Amino acid sequence: MDCVFCKIARKEIEAQLLYETDELFAIRDMSPQAPTHLLIIPKKHFSSMLECKETDLLGSMLQAASKLARSEAIAATGFRTVINTNEEGGQTVFHLHMHVLGGRPLTGSMG
Repeated sequence: MDCVFCKIARKEIEAQLLYETDELFAIRDMSPQAPTHLLIIPKKHFSSMLECKETDLLGSMLQAASKLARSEAIAATGFRTVINTNEEGGQTVFHLHMHVLGGRPLTGSMG
């Protein structure tokens, strides 16, 4: 695949990795919507959550969110995890990824 997240996974584009395993990595969002806004991204390409049947990978993404929330000091006060799916769901990069947002009250409507 030729998407930006695949290029980061292949080390073709340099990025500051906050967390990395054999199956996923995490970076800061380039257009943060909260003081802490991280992206957890599988190294394997899935265009959206609908394409991913790997439940262990999805579980690993949630575990990474918990670890990152603790390391970024937003676990105690609270954080939000979001997976946008397809255009009407707000997805703009068509490679599965999870947003982790925190560092301020997240009171905005989700609908």
